[in-house]
Amino acid sequence: MFTNYSYTVDKRFMRYAQIDTQSDPMSNTFPTTEKQKDLSRLLVKELQEMGITDAELDEHGYVYATIPANTDKKVPVICFCSHVDTSSDSSGTGVKPIVHHQYDGGDIVLPDDETVVISAKEHPYLASKKGDDIITASGTTLLGADDKAGVAEIMDAANFLMTHPEVKHGAIRILFTPDEEVGRGVEKVDMKKLAADFGYTMDGGELGSLEDENFSADGARITVYGISAHPGSAKDKLVSAIKIAGEIVDALPKDSLSPETTDDREGFIHPVRIQGTVEKTEIDFIIRDFETAHLEAHETFLRRIMEKVLAKHHGAKATLKVTEQYRNMKEVLVNHPEVTANAAEAIRRAGVQPVRMSIRGGTDGSRLSFMGLPCPNIFTGEMALHSKHEYVSIQDMQKAVQTIVYLAQVWEEKA
Repeated sequence: MFTNYSYTVDKRFMRYAQIDTQSDPMSNTFPTTEKQKDLSRLLVKELQEMGITDAELDEHGYVYATIPANTDKKVPVICFCSHVDTSSDSSGTGVKPIVHHQYDGGDIVLPDDETVVISAKEHPYLASKKGDDIITASGTTLLGADDKAGVAEIMDAANFLMTHPEVKHGAIRILFTPDEEVGRGVEKVDMKKLAADFGYTMDGGELGSLEDENFSADGARITVYGISAHPGSAKDKLVSAIKIAGEIVDALPKDSLSPETTDDREGFIHPVRIQGTVEKTEIDFIIRDFETAHLEAHETFLRRIMEKVLAKHHGAKATLKVTEQYRNMKEVLVNHPEVTANAAEAIRRAGVQPVRMSIRGGTDGSRLSFMGLPCPNIFTGEMALHSKHEYVSIQDMQKAVQTIVYLAQVWEEKA
């Protein structure tokens, strides 16, 4: 089906990667940065040029569009979703994507900062891509493959379906979201407008990966209240909230329950921000586990640490506030096995072996699943995320395009 097709995914990705779309975790606006809409406006224009007449950008920065059905069958409406924003962990300004044609299997030295080396030893998946065409940034920024690879793949698949009416499919909804990287990606999605039955986020990593399980997640904030006094006469009076906060962080386990000491299905408590003064200091944590019930145990453990440290400081006070963030999509998808099964079939039709994986993190799909849109996650090829070492294989992206098209076909056939 794709023998004579000229893929556009690589050119689209190179174009999209150069648009700065970083979101801002400290912003209270939505979207958190207006520049995310720069890419969204371009996507609407390109979708309309394909003949998708209802493509629109709303005031919140969401792109909605429909590839119309071309079958007489009653087919469930499926949605493909990716996010336009990139992480704030590394600069996204002035991204210069570079194609390394027929990658030779060795280290890749990035030209704008030769101290940035994507090592084949440290990135074994990269080493397995020998012969592929690899796209990287130039060494001073992230690449933005997370998740502009997914955006480009959905766009190329839309282009294929709009130019190949012989491939039968039901109505397909496209959703591009802002602010996924700050955990707010679907906060203002209009589910009634979206009007889809099932969904797929294109936001996974290695070729063939299919993820139908993710961390359940809470945020926690400890606020420590100390007692301020002039340092020149502070003896037996001053109680430093800053030092107490430092003791709480230091009391966390050194060999377990942290991102740097866990893998597979192990959860963690992770301090991500600390700020304050002698009188008041805040510590923000993320708490993660595949078993939702375990979150409460982690939070109880954190509270006990706080109370134990606090007991040593007369006059100090502290509070712990927990906020739900997202839950394990498996709790929803287990009731809709056909959603994941159809994705696995589509990946096989693309000539790739599906690899069932669990996400040590979250996606828009985890929240969408609990909003009524069961939504597993499919590979895009994006690797070494949120860093200057980020890379993606063009051949992996092409396989993702095929998977989207085959998935639309599978749903139509089984209707």
